[in-house]
Amino acid sequence: MPTFIRHLTIDCAPPVTPHGVATFWSQVLGLPIDPEDDPDDDESCVLTPEGHPDLLFVRVPEGKTVKNRMHFDLAPELGRDEEVERLTALGATIHDDRRKPNGRGWVVMADPAGNEFCVEGNPAEYAAAKAAYEAAQASQQRAADPS
Repeated sequence: MPTFIRHLTIDCAPPVTPHGVATFWSQVLGLPIDPEDDPDDDESCVLTPEGHPDLLFVRVPEGKTVKNRMHFDLAPELGRDEEVERLTALGATIHDDRRKPNGRGWVVMADPAGNEFCVEGNPAEYAAAKAAYEAAQASQQRAADPS
């Protein structure tokens, strides 16, 4: 039997707590926190659907010092800009705004522990941006080939 990923583990250093950051992600994703976890525990787990790795938040003594080597890319049901507003209201901060005027791009945000994640457009936004791009390419092709 192959190895599988049980948890994606995220470090949490003071002043944030594992339960506090788990609460943030629970609200972002609409998933429950393990009912056995207490707010003062050194770890807190957001439970995911069967077959997916849970998100485990653990207390560590040292703060984050460099960019994450791995991060989440979120594909929201809401529009990208609406989701950015919702996540900001939950306590996230905007780290880098890479939205483009044509609807493509993403927003790099940070959770309350400073862990970066990206908010991309939803499928409808990407389909509209792709269609606009393809239409522009076809128009340029027709202009370049007047025959």
